[in-house]
Amino acid sequence: MKLSSPRAAAVLVVALLPLMAGCEQVGALFHKVGDALGAKSAAPAAAPQGMPAGMMPGAGAHAPSVGFITLKPQTVPITELVAGRTTASAVAEIRPQVNGIIEKRVFDEGSRVSAGDILYQIDARSYQAVLDAAKADLARAEASVPSAQAKFDRYKELSSVNGVSKQDIDEAKSALLQAQASVESARSAVRSAEINLGYTTVKAPISGLIGRSSVTEGALVTASQALAMATIRQIDPIYVDLTASSTSLMKLRKKVEGAMSADDSAPNVTLTLEDNSVYPAKGRIISSEANVDESTDTVTVRSSFANPDRQLLPGMYVRAAVEVGVEDGVFLLPQRAVSRNVTGQATAYFIGADDKVENRVLVADRSEGNFWVVTKNVKDGDRLVVDGLQRIRPGAAVQPLAVELDDNGLVKPQPAPAAGAAPAAAKAP
Repeated sequence: MKLSSPRAAAVLVVALLPLMAGCEQVGALFHKVGDALGAKSAAPAAAPQGMPAGMMPGAGAHAPSVGFITLKPQTVPITELVAGRTTASAVAEIRPQVNGIIEKRVFDEGSRVSAGDILYQIDARSYQAVLDAAKADLARAEASVPSAQAKFDRYKELSSVNGVSKQDIDEAKSALLQAQASVESARSAVRSAEINLGYTTVKAPISGLIGRSSVTEGALVTASQALAMATIRQIDPIYVDLTASSTSLMKLRKKVEGAMSADDSAPNVTLTLEDNSVYPAKGRIISSEANVDESTDTVTVRSSFANPDRQLLPGMYVRAAVEVGVEDGVFLLPQRAVSRNVTGQATAYFIGADDKVENRVLVADRSEGNFWVVTKNVKDGDRLVVDGLQRIRPGAAVQPLAVELDDNGLVKPQPAPAAGAAPAAAKAP
């Protein structure tokens, strides 16, 4: 008889006891039941699937897997972050220089105009009449000169034979000079009339973007009126005025002056726009104010940027990073892997040589994009935990898994590893 389990054997014994009372085989049956119970109790428990034989749960099987990168020293630019606002590199307010009625507006509001383009046409009839009158006066003045010249010449010839008095000669000479002066005066009047006539055609003094027009056709305008008819702003290149406290910008100014004296070139400036996008072109520092604003305790540094696509418009708020040098031998740690303790110190988890977690206090005084720039308590080859941080604690054993980070400091999706493949060391960005 083959017994499949100790429980089944026991049930069978109980069922057969009444039938087998006094039987000689009772003793042998009890011996079989005892042997079955002893064999089952002595057999080792089966290991869970996937675990080596003889290893019990809890003996190192629950060490969490964590992702890490291997840190390498890098050269990182030193930047100062300041706020700024864009402003046009040139501004021209269009005002009339003569009185008159607007006959025509030639330009399209918001379009690009070039220097010399016609913007407005003012009624020119009265100014044309003034010019015609000035030309007539000039002709009259020029006609009187030959007569005065001939009279003076005759009196001069007669004076040699005492045919005229000296006073007559002086008067003839004076009349000639007056006639010549009248000609010059008339010529000036013609030039003035021509200028005023030219002012009736309002032209663009600079190239740039022209805004909306404050006057319409038929409106009366006056010379040098307070209200500008339109405004032209030149935005290529465009200026960015960087403004911060006097303390921070004095430090920036020293670095800028040091950089310019070292290689005779201004530091580069990188802009971050209001939507957190980075402006593709880099600018340069061109000037700084020599005084501090007493009301705001700020200093302004001006930078210049190429703006061919007109992506930057005057008045935009931007954040600027001014590159004032480089720093060698530092480490870039993703910000998501660095936290702060109760005292405000930067801390991060690292994997030691024994695959156990250790927590370190770091020196991270500034950031570079999505990374902290760490200068102390990190060395070449350290393994920084960047994934699975919620599953670890200092001193805990872990299963390290090398991962890679993208430009934003986030872990890239990893392909499934081949069976039996050992994890390779990942590199820091």
